[in-house]
Amino acid sequence: MYKFPKKFLWGGATSANQSEGAWNVNGKGVSTPDMVTAGTKEKPRRFYKELKPEEYYPSHDAIDMYNRYFEDIELFAEMGFKSYRMSIAWTRIFPKGFETTPNQEGLDFYREIFKSLKRKKIEPIVTLSHYEMPYELALLGNGWQDRRCIDCFERYAKVVMEEFSDLVTYWMTFNEINCLANVFGGYLAGGILPPDGPEMQITENHERKNARFNGLHNQFVASARAVINGKKINPNFQIGCMISALCSYPYTCNPEDMIKNQQTFQINNWLCGDVQIRGHYPHFAKRYFKENDISIHWTQKDLKEISEGTVDYLAFSYYMSNCISSDETVGKSLGNIMTGIPNPYVKQSAWGWPVDARGLRYYMNEAYGRYEIPMFIVENGIGAKDKLESDKTIHDPYRIDYLKEHLLQVYEAIEDGIPVIGYTMWGCIDLIWNGNTFFDKNYKVL
Repeated sequence: MYKFPKKFLWGGATSANQSEGAWNVNGKGVSTPDMVTAGTKEKPRRFYKELKPEEYYPSHDAIDMYNRYFEDIELFAEMGFKSYRMSIAWTRIFPKGFETTPNQEGLDFYREIFKSLKRKKIEPIVTLSHYEMPYELALLGNGWQDRRCIDCFERYAKVVMEEFSDLVTYWMTFNEINCLANVFGGYLAGGILPPDGPEMQITENHERKNARFNGLHNQFVASARAVINGKKINPNFQIGCMISALCSYPYTCNPEDMIKNQQTFQINNWLCGDVQIRGHYPHFAKRYFKENDISIHWTQKDLKEISEGTVDYLAFSYYMSNCISSDETVGKSLGNIMTGIPNPYVKQSAWGWPVDARGLRYYMNEAYGRYEIPMFIVENGIGAKDKLESDKTIHDPYRIDYLKEHLLQVYEAIEDGIPVIGYTMWGCIDLIWNGNTFFDKNYKVL
């Protein structure tokens, strides 16, 4: 019999831009996801600086949770949820991002959601920015590389934390903040505009890389200020960082593979974790920035705020693991977020995702050994081509098996001595895809 802690927060997870819809009603402004079209493997998602009426934009309607949240919360309660991880759309509160007066209709909307959750004894877990920012703010200085975003985010975070201090205890600042350290995260996580054109092809160059890491630094400062201000608003707030657990193994025991994987793991996971949890840039950052000709425009005030605004817990998503090789000729596979070398010791899903439940326990032990703060699995799940039966049901034993295998490893991690706050499955309800991956003309992950 597997017993989890009595106060363990079981639940599900969504994001505003993948669920709410109602993209331009009741004062909401345009968010960065609202400017990206639908796409498939054969037809990549596209970005245009102006909306094209002939194109389909998934976030505009999403699953209409804006109008159906009461019904959805009723279903969550039936499922036995103890928590619900969601995000606030920044543009419902500050439509352009740089206003000084919030949109009251947006505040009223989220208050009703939080009250509905509380009535069902479901704890809201709230992300302040989940792969979105006001599009007008992004245009102002090409996304988060513009330091003016720091003040705008600080004002937004302070307003919502004050407004909902009686209803929300658990907060996270940025969703999967470490994705901005990767090429695919430029627009997705940082609002750094891609080329305007028929395909959303994003090729790396020095200018974009420098912009990404400066944007990441600005998010570190903004997150730290949110933590500092949040603790003043309500000392009982629990505020976490949120990392995409990009778990990887060396492909072989060749020392070159070991070093390559160590360096990859450092940039993919520990860079952001160290800054937000330890309160300073790690030792390896200096060499990485030097060798990649990255110049971070920081101030001593920035570094002081980062040291003071450390988080209470580490939240993370986990979907798969990858293998890393120093040999560039070794083949790579197409995964959800990152390219990786197929691991002969783990199975793959129909979409080519490595299914590695033990990697979750491995990552948790590595992360807890480094940080020694509570952990919260806020995304975990599997995508599949589900078949709708004639009786309008879906039989998905493959998903049940995936979740069971991963939850058993969470249990093992708890037995290892790791304090775990809870687990929220992604996604607990149908969601539109927010386009984590961008393709080149040959449809290889960039």
